[in-house]
Amino acid sequence: MNLKPAVQVHRRIAEVGCEAWDACAGNPDYAANPFVAFDFLDIAEQAGCAVERAGWGPQHLSVEDEAGRVAAVMPLYLKSHSQGEYVFDHAWADAYERAGGTYYPKLISAAPFTPVTGPRLLVRPDVDPGQARAILLGGALAVCERYDASSLHVNFPTEAEWSWMGEQGLLLRQGQQYHWRNPGYGDFEDFLGALSSGRRKTIRRERREAQVGVDEIACLTGGDLTEDHWDAFFAFYMDTGSRKWGRPYLNRRFFSLLGERMADRVLLVMARRGGRWIAGALNLIGGDCLYGRNWGCIVDVPFLHFELCYYQAIEWAIARGLGRVEAGAQGQHKIARGYLPVPVRSAHYIADPRLRAPVADFVERERAAVDGEMEWLAEEFSPFRRDGG
Repeated sequence: MNLKPAVQVHRRIAEVGCEAWDACAGNPDYAANPFVAFDFLDIAEQAGCAVERAGWGPQHLSVEDEAGRVAAVMPLYLKSHSQGEYVFDHAWADAYERAGGTYYPKLISAAPFTPVTGPRLLVRPDVDPGQARAILLGGALAVCERYDASSLHVNFPTEAEWSWMGEQGLLLRQGQQYHWRNPGYGDFEDFLGALSSGRRKTIRRERREAQVGVDEIACLTGGDLTEDHWDAFFAFYMDTGSRKWGRPYLNRRFFSLLGERMADRVLLVMARRGGRWIAGALNLIGGDCLYGRNWGCIVDVPFLHFELCYYQAIEWAIARGLGRVEAGAQGQHKIARGYLPVPVRSAHYIADPRLRAPVADFVERERAAVDGEMEWLAEEFSPFRRDGG
């Protein structure tokens, strides 16, 4: 099937439309990733979180086939800062500005505020992916030139997209996260049986102390979610944001819209004590993965963070046969809870060769360092049994 060679640029994802966007985002190869679904990206725009005034100016791309139907799309934003990305380029921006360059605006293809690997070049299942990817990437580079942007960044793409973009000349960067894998456990005790005896004892103790410290832990999804739950969770989210970085990215309306439009893809794990909710963890449900996103609390309970974010997520995933749990960015403490290091990736086009050369050298050395660190962490700190005992 031939495609039209030109791309269309959309200032709102609504211009593409839900049916057309999800015909591409719903490609079975993408394992039902919720963060590239029309609803998630549209919610971020409708809530005012991913819009121009917040420094996330939508420039989404679409490609049509000869019949005029949308055949491929790419989430794309014109950024005036580097917040909410989880692939850190502040040092690049500072160095370029000190040398007399202008780093912003820049372009980024990503799911806003979401350090989750997923497709960025979304192609309808019946369309040749090679042709569609080439047109989308060419369109993104044209938008970069149109706005005199310093760079194009594709954050957390799939490994196949990342490798392909490297073949097209983009600079390849690698980081790491911590994911839990399910080889087919029957229940949580089955998972514990795969751990060393010391780790089993520690996790049982942590779970026991966390559960004793609250009156109830509830796993809420679909029609069980109410505005009262979102009111409570937003208070947790704001508390975490104010303590960690001072400017939370998401507003209260975002969570209401998430509950209205994606309730069946939300798992909210909440803890109650003394008649009120005191802590919660937000997850989104994918085709074969539970994605941990945000956590917060208003009362400190020992090990409750581990219980709500990690152990409840593992238990829920096992019960539903999901293949993995992704627990978000950073945190070596996750290794002891069964979440092992895995690579995450990004690809970068730098327009100015004076910046491109040092960045190319940096990302090459960084990839080697990340590979070495992941290998060392998995070898030295894995909680899993090595001797069958």
